[in-house]
Amino acid sequence: MTLRLSPQVDEWIDRHRDVRFRFEGREYHGFVGDTVSSALWANGVRVLGRSFKYHRPRGIYSLADLDVNAIVETASETNIRADITSLREGMDLRAVNTRGGVLGDRLAILDRFGKFTPVGFYYKAFHTPRRLFPFYERRIREIAGLGTVNTSKKTAPTPKDYAHTDVLVVGAGPAGMAAALAAADRGVHVTLVERSPHVGGTLCYERAGELPLAAAQEWRCRVGSHPRIELRTSTVVAGHYADRWLALVGEQRLTKARANAVVVASGGYPQPAVFRNNDLPGVMLASAAQRLIYHYAVRPCTQAVVLTANADGYGAALDLEAGGVAVVAIVDLRVDGDSSLAAELCRDRGIPIRLGEGIYEAVPARGKRGVRAVRLCSVSPNESARRLTKDIACDGVALSVGWAPADELLRMVKTRMDYCEALHQFVPTECPLGVYAAGRVNGLYGGVDSVVEDGRQAGEAAARFACGEEMASARQVARTGPARSLADPFLPHPRGKEFVDFDEDLQLKDFANSFQEGFDNIELLKRYSTFGMGPSQGKHSNLNALRLLCQARGESLVGKSLTTARPFTASVSLAHLAGRIFTPLRRTALHARHEALGARFMYVGNWLRPEYYETTGLSRAASIAAEATTVREKVGLIDLGTLGKIEINGPNAVAFIERIYTGRFTKLKVGDSRYGAACDESGVLVDDSVVARLGEERFYVSATSSGAEAIYREFQRLVIEWGLNVTLNNATNHYAALNIAGPLARRVLRDVTDIELDAERFPYLAVREGEVAGVPARVLRVGFVGELSYEIHVPAGGMLAVWDALIEKGRQAGIRAFGVEAQRLLRLEKGHIIVGHDTDGLTNPFEAEVGWAVKMDKPFFVGQRSLAILQQKPRLRTLVGFVLSTDHRGPIPQECHLVIDGEEIIGRVTSVSHSPTLGHVIGLAYVPPTSSTPGTEFFIRVDGCLVSAHVVELPFYDPKGERQQVDP
Repeated sequence: MTLRLSPQVDEWIDRHRDVRFRFEGREYHGFVGDTVSSALWANGVRVLGRSFKYHRPRGIYSLADLDVNAIVETASETNIRADITSLREGMDLRAVNTRGGVLGDRLAILDRFGKFTPVGFYYKAFHTPRRLFPFYERRIREIAGLGTVNTSKKTAPTPKDYAHTDVLVVGAGPAGMAAALAAADRGVHVTLVERSPHVGGTLCYERAGELPLAAAQEWRCRVGSHPRIELRTSTVVAGHYADRWLALVGEQRLTKARANAVVVASGGYPQPAVFRNNDLPGVMLASAAQRLIYHYAVRPCTQAVVLTANADGYGAALDLEAGGVAVVAIVDLRVDGDSSLAAELCRDRGIPIRLGEGIYEAVPARGKRGVRAVRLCSVSPNESARRLTKDIACDGVALSVGWAPADELLRMVKTRMDYCEALHQFVPTECPLGVYAAGRVNGLYGGVDSVVEDGRQAGEAAARFACGEEMASARQVARTGPARSLADPFLPHPRGKEFVDFDEDLQLKDFANSFQEGFDNIELLKRYSTFGMGPSQGKHSNLNALRLLCQARGESLVGKSLTTARPFTASVSLAHLAGRIFTPLRRTALHARHEALGARFMYVGNWLRPEYYETTGLSRAASIAAEATTVREKVGLIDLGTLGKIEINGPNAVAFIERIYTGRFTKLKVGDSRYGAACDESGVLVDDSVVARLGEERFYVSATSSGAEAIYREFQRLVIEWGLNVTLNNATNHYAALNIAGPLARRVLRDVTDIELDAERFPYLAVREGEVAGVPARVLRVGFVGELSYEIHVPAGGMLAVWDALIEKGRQAGIRAFGVEAQRLLRLEKGHIIVGHDTDGLTNPFEAEVGWAVKMDKPFFVGQRSLAILQQKPRLRTLVGFVLSTDHRGPIPQECHLVIDGEEIIGRVTSVSHSPTLGHVIGLAYVPPTSSTPGTEFFIRVDGCLVSAHVVELPFYDPKGERQQVDP
């Protein structure tokens, strides 16, 4: 690490904790506290990345995430901002957007063809001949973009958080710290948000300034120890929304914060000077060089030229000398130079100062991997009058020619920003209620004292507003010169490569060509040229783009505005926006019993249900088959707690149900139940239910698990819309349910209930109320699995007692719990559909072969008119049962496999399984009506092969329904 300096006061690195990492296949060392960029620069690595369009070598430029010169990736993460990403042990990094590595990037040849790819070329080229467009598109996509997304990466958890504070201060520089302390001293809670890992802002790295280091340390200590200041470092305020709602993005989470008042003390963005080769590694903003020295103890270069147009550049020259850099010249673009204390110190130290000159071009080192000299020229408003003056050898250039306010958060909430001619900068002139600006973003450059005082006033005003004492945001601000920004930082070169936007490789000529083509509005210019549309969102190019536009139009910036500011102010990972990756989880009342029985769980909607129960020595398929066989031969028990359970009461309950379901229910007797199919207005089948009548005005609906919540919401909507006297109660969570099924079901249930179960008193599709195992229960005789079956609904708190009693009484009968997969197999054998499984978003009842449940002669039901129209049209598909031959030994079709006729897709499989009861593969599939006759052969594509299947009559099992009517 030849460029490491001796320890600096308040440096951010821990020299006692070494970090090993790799970059582009080579191993390097850094320290804890380093960023990726600072560690590489300390190791003498100058080329950190390649530019987006021309693949030019790039190095450190801002070291503050104002550019995308250094973006790297690992095997699992991509588009890592090297300037601000902390170095971690074992990182194996490579630059993005290269072919062959950052030093041997084969795509660097694109730099030689820049004149053939001017601004907007993608709008004009590659469209003819049309047949070649797909080829061009594929080639462009191959070389476009930045990093490569790793689709197999395991995403780290990024939970969301919520916060409320009286005053939120953005930025912990001198103005932000003063605002936070002033507000907190008035007794309000303050949240101080700082993007860097340490507070202090410019006080941490502009060491040649007015405020002594000891005073800066005292300020930081006061902020850190104040009981009413919550400090959030390494956190960026990425968005500012209405009513002072802000998005705070930290390393681990996104916080949605609400503040009574907001102080924006976000500072400013140092702006680039525009000259030929101003993007070479070694050319950097002066603030970046200062950060390297004082934060990371890294020498930026050995010999530097400082290009400046303000007092900050002279202070940077002093800081460079303090960091062991020989400042070979200060090049001041102003003819009159500077009269600040820092300028006097530079003169006293004998640093050469060249006034009224600028950098005409940076002379590249071999391979454009650095700078070996700068070529100076005189500065004149007339380009033809400019003359070359001198070449100066150097390996680094530090730029300080102006600032743009970091005002995105202000502009997001419609703060009025006006251009100030005296400062050559936009300043806030009218803020929304409860929003205040302070410091450099407020146009204060008169020294640290004035910035601190402005922050103090803003903090006190915000505290008063947060407490309801003051209802105005206007403050009188004394902004004084001289201007720290140059209005014309452009030095055109006939050979180009003077970059305005580093993200998109936009040069001065690109803007000139855009103006020539008529894009003379700032918003249109942005979209045509793409300035400010890269990952950095124009932090270094927006202001210069507007300057160029106004120059081309011969107008002043007064009265103009920058492009619209939208969230986010910085790059935010999609994981942060998504929050935690989790599935809402609901467990039934019997979950503990299932675990004890060795259940393997599956998600059904949000519910966790037993898929099957593991049996020692049996595979998954064998376990499911054994459960199904038990139900067919003995007795089984399944948890149905996930079913929707809706109580419908009131004088208009019958009328409501008649309108909801396609069948007739007016004459349904008390104590009976009936199948109900529900459609939407377009006639699509959306749910099927068992509708039980408990009284003249009392109904109990058992809906599908997946549709329970949706159907209840629809019930609520329709009750209001129709104005019926009906009371709805969603009892899904209040009641648990189970189904005891099998030829021995009545024998087991009889011993634990007071309900008469014989066939005469409790026939098929009847419903009875009584007690089961001493628990009040509603019991329905149903036949979903095709056997003698009782569905038992009890209050959830009593379900454990019911389950345990049935298990105990059923031991001699060989009772066994069965899971969802066995239930699905049993219902498939019976030919029963599952809505949402055997239907889709276009299926109507006629296609699903439940047209028998549709009574078109009813006065009205939801979807009736659509079904009437569909009845008049030829049916496009129908659901049929199919079987494979008993000697089939090839691959078995799966759900969603396609039914093929020649080269045409004519249908799909919805359910399929091997039936242990029947001894062969059975299934349901949609086919054209012409192929629905029993015995018809059709073909299913399975793993590239065609499997023969034959249509059969439904149901596959017990076609007369004898087994679910009485004891066999």
